[in-house]
Amino acid sequence: MQAASRESYAAAAERLDAYARGAEPTAVASTGDELLAVGRLLRDQPRLRRAVSDPARTGADRAAMLTDLLSGKIGSDANELVRALVSGRWSTSVDLLEGIERLGVEALLASADAADELGEVEDELFRFGQVVSGDPRLASVLADVIAPARQRAELARNLLEGKARPVTIRLVEVALAGFGGRSFDGALSRLVELAAARRDQQVAYVTVAAALSEAEEQRLGARLSALYGREVTVMQAVDPAILGGMSVRIGADLYDGTVLRRLTETRNALTKR
Repeated sequence: MQAASRESYAAAAERLDAYARGAEPTAVASTGDELLAVGRLLRDQPRLRRAVSDPARTGADRAAMLTDLLSGKIGSDANELVRALVSGRWSTSVDLLEGIERLGVEALLASADAADELGEVEDELFRFGQVVSGDPRLASVLADVIAPARQRAELARNLLEGKARPVTIRLVEVALAGFGGRSFDGALSRLVELAAARRDQQVAYVTVAAALSEAEEQRLGARLSALYGREVTVMQAVDPAILGGMSVRIGADLYDGTVLRRLTETRNALTKR
């Protein structure tokens, strides 16, 4: 998002947080679903999306245009949040779409936070991503954008029903729909990071050849927290193909100390001689 869009989103996000603090978790989750439904409408209707982000119109006019259209279709809380979002200044219509989808996701995460389940939701999202990546056939099916999103969502629900919290299942569906224009695995990773951010944490994706013990994982988390000046959650994945060492990714930072990387560099150096 560009600067003006970030400011508009931040103002709406503050409204969401104030609302979530005084509402029941189930009501906040329902509001999140309604915001995501509005996001789907704007994704499917580019002319409407451009109209409600048109800087030539006043914020009040743009908000009225969309909220009048949605009257009776979403609840009053979702309607107020949509009004707050649309009345802001948006650099592009795509920024507005990203903002309303993000606000819907944040509402779902806020509902999990209010129910004291946010840490579990974060972990369930990551673990499901690991299950999918470990099964090439399943990964291919879920990532197939040609297949209807509804069918892929039904498959995911069948896999997760009774094993994950409802908010986790809903967020997996959001990832399958291409949250933020990302691939399924990219969207899932972003949702894990947003869940961590709501708990004022960062996520470290750690790949090792053999699983770290609980004590080793805690020591690594403590070192990374000291390095970044913020609590870091370690999300561990095991990949014997790296042979040894570990790879750590935090945001845009990648620390690759794997044996596989060193062997690859050595082989490349030898072939250049």
